[in-house]
Amino acid sequence: MNATGRLESVSKSIKGNEYLVTIRTDCLPEGLENKLLDISLKEHKEHRSADANRLMWACLGEIARAKEVLRDPWEVYLSMLRKYGKYTYIVVKPEAVEAVKRQWRECEVVGEIDIHGTKGVQMLCFYGSSTYNTKEMSTLIDGILADMSDLGLQRPASGEIKRALEEWEKHHGA
Repeated sequence: MNATGRLESVSKSIKGNEYLVTIRTDCLPEGLENKLLDISLKEHKEHRSADANRLMWACLGEIARAKEVLRDPWEVYLSMLRKYGKYTYIVVKPEAVEAVKRQWRECEVVGEIDIHGTKGVQMLCFYGSSTYNTKEMSTLIDGILADMSDLGLQRPASGEIKRALEEWEKHHGA
């Protein structure tokens, strides 16, 4: 069961090593009475605004149509992640490279390295935009819009861009 709720109260048991936690939730679990449960609590975050995502993909489609080599919006998206996106470097065992490629939105092998006599592969891995906060998404969209301008393409009206990013911030947080 997945639910949204608020922490209502916490009290420590007489045993001293257990807590009674009350959570007000938007649904009632059924069939879980007297069962041992795996419980995970994390701060709720709204899903990102569809407006900023829709704007981004519309712009990517325009770039894809304008480019002679890259005609697939997905390829344009991956190239924009490389140019303007959030990334990290990781080191993995050589046999894990293909599995890592399947887990990341976009990644590349930087090269082999030696760590205390053990061979590793350094990789550059790019996060997909669904993991971005408002500032990161704004940077990505600004980069995409700059590329549109460089190609002589009509950018969306600034009011539309501002509204999409404000909606993103409202639903996704800074």
